[in-house]
Order: sequence, then C-alpha cells, then structure tokens
Amino acid sequence: MFHIVFDSQGAELLNTAMDMDEALDGEILTIQEDYSVGPIQDIFSETGLEERKKWWNSIRGEEGGADTPSSDGSLLKNILSRMEEEEFDQIWIWMAPNARDVSGYFWLVGQLAVFSGRIFIISLNNLPFINEKGNIFYPNSLGEIPAREFVKAKKLARPISPAEFETDPDEWLRLASENKNLRLLEGGKKIIQHPEDYYDSALLSFLPPAFQKISRTAHQFLAKSPEKINEFFLRGRLKRFIDTGAAEQQGDMIRLPLKTADEVSG
Repeated sequence: MFHIVFDSQGAELLNTAMDMDEALDGEILTIQEDYSVGPIQDIFSETGLEERKKWWNSIRGEEGGADTPSSDGSLLKNILSRMEEEEFDQIWIWMAPNARDVSGYFWLVGQLAVFSGRIFIISLNNLPFINEKGNIFYPNSLGEIPAREFVKAKKLARPISPAEFETDPDEWLRLASENKNLRLLEGGKKIIQHPEDYYDSALLSFLPPAFQKISRTAHQFLAKSPEKINEFFLRGRLKRFIDTGAAEQQGDMIRLPLKTADEVSG
C-alpha cells in the first residue's frame, strides 16, 4: 500500500512502526507543501502554481524557496500511475486534527476519486492515544504519536465513502474561491479562512524592546498559540512589520521601534 502523510516527523515514526507490525508495510509519501497558508486559486494550472511560488518567495525571501505544489503534483502523478498499473492496492491517508493536514487532504482527495474503494483514511480527530509516560492525550499532529501507537491506529482505517468523494472536493473549490491566505481548523474537517493579517495584532505583542531573532519571536508566539501555524508564514508577517515601520531590523533580529518601546515602558 501507499501511506500518504502531511508531516515529515510523522513519516519517520510510521516507518519505525512498520518494524513492529508488518501489516503496516508500505511506501510512505509525504506531501511537502503546507496548503493551510498562501494562495490556492487555480492551483492546478500553471498560472496558479506560479502565483503560489511568488507568494512563497515573498515570505521566505533569502531563506530560499519552499517545496512547491508542482513538486507535490509530480509526486501525485507518480502515485496515480502506479495505482493504475495496480502496483499498489490501496492508499492510506493519515490525517491529524490540524489545518495543514486537513487542507492537504482537501487538495488531495478530489484527485484520487477515480480509485474510490481503494482509498482509505485514518482520521485522528478527537481520538485518545497513550504517550511515552503512559498518559492519555489527544494529538494535534502525527509526529506527536509514539511509533507503537501507529500499530493501534491502523484499526481506524476506513474507506473514503462515495459521498465524501462527492462533497469533499467541493470544499477545496470553496476555499479557493474565497481568495484568502490563512486557513484554520475549526473542528472535524471544517476549515475557515482569514486574511493574512489575522494574527498581526497578537503577533505585535510579542515584539521585544531589545533585538532578538525573528525565528525566536515566531517560536514564542507558536508556544502560546493553540493553533499550529506555519512558522515561515509568521516570519513573513514579522518582516512585513519591518517594511511598514512597525518594527526595526538588525540582521536577522527584530524589535519594537525605540519610540514605541519607550511608550510601552513608560
């Protein structure tokens, strides 16, 4: 079988789990792009792909380009070809309750409809697992689950229903038509969208009066946030503050403008 995941750390743990249970044996494929952020209009066209690449370049800047939907598209094309040749009988999609996994699922599912009956999903939404200390917890990502728990999780695999293949691709069309660049999970498979500046006021409160690394500021915000938000997206917003004068930059560090910092301390 193919295993499709949206989490590289989860892929490593799943690979470890295969050594514990041969029933899990298969080829693991990781969707590299984070479809919870950025433009997705016309993403299945060259124009849409180019717009998304430009957006990622504006976010990441000198840190280099991100994995793009074109690379995911090539990966998926290979999967479909091998499924048509019946080299693999099934695809198992592992989906944790976070915006990245669910957005990736909506991007993916419509492209797999031709193999209805051979596509399975393992949804971890509201499901308890046992951590390394023996305590029950509810994971937000595949990478949080101990490898041994994958052996239990395989029992959750179920075929994606014909009804889901009919309605879930429409969710992707809805998201694309709304033309917003930030997607959050509200619960289950419900994705809501917001403009890019949705977290700006909260993010500004994490700017220190003394210079500190942009990455550290993003990490501090993520540590306090209940949502799993793309770190590069947050760094892009912090750099936007620099462009607008809401923050000052020194190398890879950021701080409140001195006048603003004095007002805060006063």
